[in-house]
Amino acid sequence: MEKYGAGPIVVLDYDPNWPAMFATERAGIEHALGSLVLAIEHVGSTAVPGLPSKPIIDLMVGVPSLAEARERCFRPIEALGYHYIPEYAAWLPGELFFRKGPPGPWTHHLHLMEPSNPRWETLLVFRDYLRAHPEAARAYADTKQALAAAAREDIAAYRNGKTRFVEETTAKARAWRADLSGR
Repeated sequence: MEKYGAGPIVVLDYDPNWPAMFATERAGIEHALGSLVLAIEHVGSTAVPGLPSKPIIDLMVGVPSLAEARERCFRPIEALGYHYIPEYAAWLPGELFFRKGPPGPWTHHLHLMEPSNPRWETLLVFRDYLRAHPEAARAYADTKQALAAAAREDIAAYRNGKTRFVEETTAKARAWRADLSGR
């Protein structure tokens, strides 16, 4: 079992401070990485107003070259308090994954990748769809809260339990985005 840090998985009510926490972290990353940054996006549940979440700010950082990022980004990111998690490379190919804060719950996750990585668009379209569709966000909240209660400390069970909902909602989100683009 892949344990969740120092205790059970907790999904909290939405905290209106999460966007400000993202903005603060974004500024630090932009300063630390400078011209290596193409974009920084707030993704994950804390990026959706009103959506309950594990209290972890997910930042997606776009860089021109993952190879260059491997050479130049580790030291500045680690100076901000992040720790690289190499075992996630198999689960998240084409991405460098970092955590910040004490285990369970960590305070921040940093996903560093090229914007051409298909996961970039997937995370954005899912976020945008939940922002625009409160009923989908509510269904996601219900799913996450039930999984947190059932999985307790098993983060893999929690993560895997969300897969079907996320995949189905992402398909709806892509259709929604295509409809918006066609107008």
